[in-house]
Amino acid sequence: MKFIKGITFAPFYRKNTLNTEQARESFDYMIENTGADFVILAPGGLQDTAHSEEICYSSNATFSDEELADMICYAKKKGVRVGLKPTVNCKNGEWRAYISFFEHDVPCESKWGNWFSSYTKFQTHYAEIAQKEECDMLIAGCEMVMSEHREKEWREVIAAIRECYDGTVSYNTDKYQEDRVKWWDCVDVISSSGYYPIQDWEQELDRIEAVVKAYHKPFFFAEAGCMSRTGSKHVPNNWGIEGKLRLEEQVEWYTTMFESCRKREWMQGYGLWEWAPAVPSAKQAYKDDSYQICQKPVQEIIKKYYKE
Repeated sequence: MKFIKGITFAPFYRKNTLNTEQARESFDYMIENTGADFVILAPGGLQDTAHSEEICYSSNATFSDEELADMICYAKKKGVRVGLKPTVNCKNGEWRAYISFFEHDVPCESKWGNWFSSYTKFQTHYAEIAQKEECDMLIAGCEMVMSEHREKEWREVIAAIRECYDGTVSYNTDKYQEDRVKWWDCVDVISSSGYYPIQDWEQELDRIEAVVKAYHKPFFFAEAGCMSRTGSKHVPNNWGIEGKLRLEEQVEWYTTMFESCRKREWMQGYGLWEWAPAVPSAKQAYKDDSYQICQKPVQEIIKKYYKE
């Protein structure tokens, strides 16, 4: 697999976001100023709660199929590879990792079977777009931790995707879960969310390395990032951490990640989190303590490593 110098662009944004001149200008700026050669697009599906069975992906809350297809085409014309990552979220703010149901069906209660049926339709809908638009990868979801033990159903999801998409298939598990997923053999590429504390990179990469070698599969971080906030480098997955604006925090974390990962020959890249569909002014960027990387000092760090 060719090394992935990737960034996640405009994840979970609303309808009519990607089909604007502003979004295309932001995309162009991203490619020109980071050295990225791979973009991950993440259309969002929504269910009411972590225990709801139905996933909606046709409302104004997510990209239209038309604008998504147009952006894929635009990226490919620029010579940028595209990974499509349909991702489900909960309307009430619960993290998708908590999506779960009773292990054994109970009358009048939500059921795994019904949810997986809806999830399969969600994934295959975008797999068909990925096939038509010749996407380079389909990532079959993200951080679905409490569902991952349902091995039979996940294998069926991947099989259904392969019926309508003949490209590379991956799945993005969460941090610390790489050695817990038991069905890596049915995907082409193992991927996870690399939000690891700055001091733990070596030990976590050692753990992941054992998984990669056991399955003989390529591996990349389909997500990785850190906020520009004091304390974030020690808990980069915590978007709610209280702290002051500190741009250097993000720089330090990214530098450590790149330096740690570059020593591992099995590491095949990143899908950095994240890039907005509008370029902020430098003044705005330097006041931003989120995961955003555009126009912040970390942008130059990314460019340095991606241009190597």
